[in-house]
Amino acid sequence: MISETVTCLIHNSDKLTCLAEYAYQPQWVYFFLVTMMLLSSVGLPLPEEVTLVSVGILAYMGSNPDKFPPPYPGAPHVHATTAAIVAFFAVFFSDFLIYCLGRFFGVKIFNWGPVKKVITPDVRKKIETWTNKYGIFACGVFRFTPGVRFPGHLACGMGKLPLWKFVLVDGIAAAISVPTQILLLAHFGSEILGVFKQFKFFILIVLAIVGCVYLYKKWKSSKEIAT
Repeated sequence: MISETVTCLIHNSDKLTCLAEYAYQPQWVYFFLVTMMLLSSVGLPLPEEVTLVSVGILAYMGSNPDKFPPPYPGAPHVHATTAAIVAFFAVFFSDFLIYCLGRFFGVKIFNWGPVKKVITPDVRKKIETWTNKYGIFACGVFRFTPGVRFPGHLACGMGKLPLWKFVLVDGIAAAISVPTQILLLAHFGSEILGVFKQFKFFILIVLAIVGCVYLYKKWKSSKEIAT
């Protein structure tokens, strides 16, 4: 679904007909949403924003049957509010799970192979710096920062940040950042996609640069781990 969303945005941003069938499969979309949020929380190298944008586009399509006809009259569709609520609870539960892992296992979790690949020495240093700088608000900062959410929430658990403080700060941050992405696309999809179409070339260049930087950092960190 994500790869099809990207392809449609690049080649067919006017109609997005290649995604229309998913807009009328809400159960599968919600299941996909929860699954991707869980995987992103444990270090899947795909920002959760990509999933949220994809679901937001489907919600926009489902709420505009005149532009994207359903397979049959009255067909259920991806609902923006439902998707936003599902996304919020999926993200919040994922963050809470990672916090609990850090609190229960402590520094021993760094010896686990998959974690070693995600949390490099540079990432650990950045997390420590931000934790010291922002205190209890660090978990909120991590929620808004792709790439450090997983290690950041682990660090909150390992640092024995009080549970109620984590729940409060992370919950507020998730409520601000997660549902808004889906709701904005669902309600202003036409305008947003119009802007994307107008500046598509420049956006793709930026995405390509970001991708190259990400791959370089992954290669550099793997070399550091090997040495």
